Amino acid sequence: MNHIKTALFALVIVSATLSGCKEKKGGGGINFFSLEDDKAFGAQVAEEIESDPSTYPILDSAQYPQAYAYLYAIRDSILNSGNVVHKDDFDWRLRIIKDDSILNAFCTPGGYIYVYTGIIKFLDAEHEFAGVMGHEIAHADERHSTAALTQQYGIDVLLSVVLGEDKGALAQIAQGLVGLKYSRDNESESDLRSVEYLNPTAYDARGAAKFFEKIIASGGGSGPQFLSTHPNPDNRVEAINAHWKALGSKVGETFEARYELFQNSLP
Repeated sequence: MNHIKTALFALVIVSATLSGCKEKKGGGGINFFSLEDDKAFGAQVAEEIESDPSTYPILDSAQYPQAYAYLYAIRDSILNSGNVVHKDDFDWRLRIIKDDSILNAFCTPGGYIYVYTGIIKFLDAEHEFAGVMGHEIAHADERHSTAALTQQYGIDVLLSVVLGEDKGALAQIAQGLVGLKYSRDNESESDLRSVEYLNPTAYDARGAAKFFEKIIASGGGSGPQFLSTHPNPDNRVEAINAHWKALGSKVGETFEARYELFQNSLP
């Protein structure tokens, strides 16, 4: 099996080279995965996550149809903005994880989006949530996820997972996605992409900035894990607002009332 893995590893490198593998700036490393790899790997990770209800207590979409319809409407607004490169390539499937203690959301390679009830209830308006969702969509759309995972675990480990040889590593990677450490540049890029995704929609495109402002107001201690190692929230607010101005300073809607109804529909 080792010689097969070695041959496949060489094939991955050659394929990536021929297709123009993407080197991320700011220490993000090289992404040896193809678009199809992102989709296949993301599906494996999603299956692992959803087979572990004790760690990821996912709300049943059949039991909460209105809540899921609400989230998918927000997702569709972002995808239909015309600025999501892989809009038609990834599944962009949504799942709500019931855990009010975790203020987080994450997106696997291939566009499987997971949102904790903790961050849903922490936010005050729909445009803020849309800003956070746009940020997570950007990580998958810009293919930051597989680049970061390659850097963190190594291509050999990821290849073992793709080949189905290492289920333990798959479980570890799935858990690691909750607090996956992206490069500073990747985080900044996702912030700006969120503004670009929301700007053509009805939303006020500064939603992500409002989220960071609330984190700042709370003292920062209750924020997601990535805030401890990445650009200062103050700097991120400034960068988001500057990008919004550069795109025309369009004042959009916040949709606070209907977001409150959505929050109240959750357990």
